[in-house]
Amino acid sequence: MDENQENLYAGFWVRLGASLIDCIILTAITLPILYLTYGDSYWSQSSPLIMGNVDILVSWILPVIGTILLWHYWSGTPGKLALKLAVVDAATGKNLTVSQSIIRYFAYFLSALPLGLGFIWVAWDKKKQAWHDKLAKSVVVKRINETAL
Repeated sequence: MDENQENLYAGFWVRLGASLIDCIILTAITLPILYLTYGDSYWSQSSPLIMGNVDILVSWILPVIGTILLWHYWSGTPGKLALKLAVVDAATGKNLTVSQSIIRYFAYFLSALPLGLGFIWVAWDKKKQAWHDKLAKSVVVKRINETAL
């Protein structure tokens, strides 16, 4: 990506908004499935951290696979797409490879560990890259001349 296109990089607040949209969508999908599977016991204080195989599949495995595929094929999750953002390769501006998407996903944990500093880093970085973006060699950009979903 051209260094002179700094105004095209998505900043902290719009990225946070996209993440909130994604969290709402994911919650709206997963909670009914978990409730139908485990009932009220899912919210019991005495329930284990992981309730069972459906919990692992719905809460952990499918979100990982879905997010990686969304980044790879559509350059964004529903929240990013709704806010006209795209996650792309920092050098070429093209869709992320599967390996970049995997690195980016698991590097989220590194961004979160020191009190979210890796996410907040977007506010100071010239290319608005969080730590997980730097590790995956990705950037989040504003889509030009596209209508919102």
